[in-house]
Amino acid sequence: MIPARPPIGRLHVITDTRIQNRFDHVELARMAVAGGATVIQIRDKQLTDAELVSVAKRVLAGCRAAGAMLIVNDRIDVAARAGADGVHLGREDAPIARARRVLGADAVIGGSAGTADEAVEAARAGADYVGFGHVYPTSTKNKPGPPVGLEALALACSAIEIPVIAIGGITGESAAGALAAGAWGVAVVGAVCAAGDPEAATRTLASCIARSHGDAS
Repeated sequence: MIPARPPIGRLHVITDTRIQNRFDHVELARMAVAGGATVIQIRDKQLTDAELVSVAKRVLAGCRAAGAMLIVNDRIDVAARAGADGVHLGREDAPIARARRVLGADAVIGGSAGTADEAVEAARAGADYVGFGHVYPTSTKNKPGPPVGLEALALACSAIEIPVIAIGGITGESAAGALAAGAWGVAVVGAVCAAGDPEAATRTLASCIARSHGDAS
């Protein structure tokens, strides 16, 4: 059973400046938290550590003002230097144990999984939540295999006692299916970053979560 006060919010927006160039990370984060995002995850493979630390600090200030959380994708040292709330690690990234040593016991550490077994592995390694997917078809990132689907998502949700965040092809229309399968929340990239109005797109997702869970946290 998920703890009464889980360590992670329900609506994660992953900022992306690769699939669009209208807004930078700071602007995307500002619009997302205004629309109801409770977690912002910065993902950027191109910026240097120093550049990303600078960006993350600016995003963090906006997150703090809105009561949202900041997670840095992959780059543990950047998360530490920026004072972020935590880090999200893919299966090919650094071990969760290393992130815990660097960031400390209070940091929120996420792990990625695409099967129930991988979700169990991440939970046993000390992850605070699992990002599970890709659930639906997505063009945001190149994927080696087909979508895992809602049945696999439901199996993962029943296999672990930490929150599962569904990711991959999540939209305002498809989020309800992922939540009904047992996901604690959803993570989106294109549904917000590539939207004509990122704030409005985030608000739509927040409303979907509120209808499914009874809150928008």
